[in-house]
Amino acid sequence: MRTAWASERPGPCCRLSLGADDRGPGLSEPEGVRRPRRHLFFCNSTFRTRVVPSVAETRTMPDESSLETAPPSLPQRPVDLHKGDCGRLLLIGGSRGMTGAIAMAGLAALRGGAGLVTLAVPARCADVVAGYHPAVRTVALPDDSRGTIDDPFLKALEPWLLAADVVAVGPGLGRTNSTATMVERLMARVDLPLVLDADALVPAGVAGVLKARSARPRVLTPHLGEFRRLTPTNPSDSRTECEVHADQLANRSGAVIVLKGAGTFVSDGQRRYRNGTGNPGMATAGSGDVLTGLIAALLGQHLSPFEAAVLGTYLHGLAGDLAVADGSQPSLIATDLIEYLPRAFRAHGKS
Repeated sequence: MRTAWASERPGPCCRLSLGADDRGPGLSEPEGVRRPRRHLFFCNSTFRTRVVPSVAETRTMPDESSLETAPPSLPQRPVDLHKGDCGRLLLIGGSRGMTGAIAMAGLAALRGGAGLVTLAVPARCADVVAGYHPAVRTVALPDDSRGTIDDPFLKALEPWLLAADVVAVGPGLGRTNSTATMVERLMARVDLPLVLDADALVPAGVAGVLKARSARPRVLTPHLGEFRRLTPTNPSDSRTECEVHADQLANRSGAVIVLKGAGTFVSDGQRRYRNGTGNPGMATAGSGDVLTGLIAALLGQHLSPFEAAVLGTYLHGLAGDLAVADGSQPSLIATDLIEYLPRAFRAHGKS
């Protein structure tokens, strides 16, 4: 059962408290263990994060035999399930000329099993995004003349963050000072499971936040170019060497890193997975946006960040393989992945 949020206003700050008995999406504990209350603070003062001691970095990649081999499965749904039990997702992004990115992320989240999907987009784009599908809800955020999210975004987002179980940021977001500030503040102040992709990985402050280990559940989904901005790498480093860096970054930060590409690599610093599904036809605009929405949906259905990332990459690639089996690699487009997600879920359930 979903625990209600309570809002307390001791002054200029708003503290949002989550009940200790709510395990939350992807944060399951052993039976009998109670988690402490979680808090979100929205105020002008510095947010005090809980930082745990750094774990020694892994300098070399383990051999292939140490990789996780089987993706997890979602638990069977009870007959009396409510849509609120399947995850209330808040996806933030979109900008003028890039409305399709956040729309595809939202549709992938719905096909991924999310109960409620809200797309927070610039006001100038809200009607366009709402027109993509009747099952998504849209929220109009303050924007600038270029059609990107602008101040006072935090005040506008606050009630939707209160209602959300999972937040994803990045698809079609755009790259401005305001969007960079928003991403950095969300990373520093939001305690909900958070997925970062695309333009949300660009701000310099993101790499800074990742220098300190945090217990907050976060999933980052960079491709190789985006990953190089997050951690110091040599441009001549091979993909295998970048996987070493990704493993180290996950170990340092406590985040799950999804290094996208052929054989997508997933690490939480302790466990590692290399995906075996997918094909070159998926090298097409919007494919990453679909993955973002899918991982967010799985987080909302109570998988851990690592499990959601592993299952998300597997189903994403499998949907691409099924689409190509009925069509061709050159003709594959991102919306095909969304269309074939139901078949991918069914095929995985039979495996």
